[in-house]
Amino acid sequence: MADSKLDKTFLRTILSLAAKPEVDHLLYVSDVPISPADLRGRPIKKKLVYAVTEERLAEQLRKIGHISVVVPPYDYSRVEKVKVALVAAMTANLFTDGESVLCLTGRSGSRAPDTLVKLTIGRGFEEKIAIDTVALGAEFSSQVVEALVSLAMAIGHEGFEGHPIGTIFVLGDSTAVMEKSKQLTINPFGGISEAERNVLDPRIREALKNFAVLDGAFIIREDGVVLAAGRYLQVGEMSDVPLQLGLGARHAAAAAITVDSKAVAISVSQSSGTVRVYQGGQVVLELQQVSRRS
Repeated sequence: MADSKLDKTFLRTILSLAAKPEVDHLLYVSDVPISPADLRGRPIKKKLVYAVTEERLAEQLRKIGHISVVVPPYDYSRVEKVKVALVAAMTANLFTDGESVLCLTGRSGSRAPDTLVKLTIGRGFEEKIAIDTVALGAEFSSQVVEALVSLAMAIGHEGFEGHPIGTIFVLGDSTAVMEKSKQLTINPFGGISEAERNVLDPRIREALKNFAVLDGAFIIREDGVVLAAGRYLQVGEMSDVPLQLGLGARHAAAAAITVDSKAVAISVSQSSGTVRVYQGGQVVLELQQVSRRS
């Protein structure tokens, strides 16, 4: 379906706004690039950051001089898409604290964007976007955090063999976390060299998807090395941890371990596929599914 006159006017209005000196970046979350005709004569090429779902498209955009990051291709709401794109852009060190960003996106499958979000980096996005390494702490690798968030999103969307599953990834302060947990089953990562069990390796992330069916949590070192799967988190009194209404034991354990240690926990809800990142017992990022693979 062709873009309507209103769609075109909306886009051109946003492009004109993005050209103003008060705006530092335009984050465009779409797999349909802006046409050269719409960009012609507008001094925004250095401000424009594409967030696309295909590496091939990202490479094509980079070859013609555009900045581009890749985000997971799952069907999230417009607001969730902006959150994910912000995570990817901040992980790539494209934005810095205090910068003003316009985020433009639309519904999945649509050519025309219909939603604009204006925000200032460092002031939070619904107070849930403090996922950059500055907020989490210098000991956390931004690449490892993004890899685990993307993996959690994949598990929430795909499940295992068509069945929804939930899990927990605990990242950081691994000595304390191992002391506060016990093995529920044989550790599938035991005896494997560290070079062969890092979450930055796509093969390991694929293995983690399969092992997510095991009861218990994954314990991961700050540098991305997987120490164990199938760990039972022996946390303190979970009733002391404030939790959203309707969330169960998995989320309580994820929140509690981040109170009992300096770790960050990423939980995947079995019932909804929602991904939540916990630090200090609080949710610092929440990504809700629009639809799940069935």
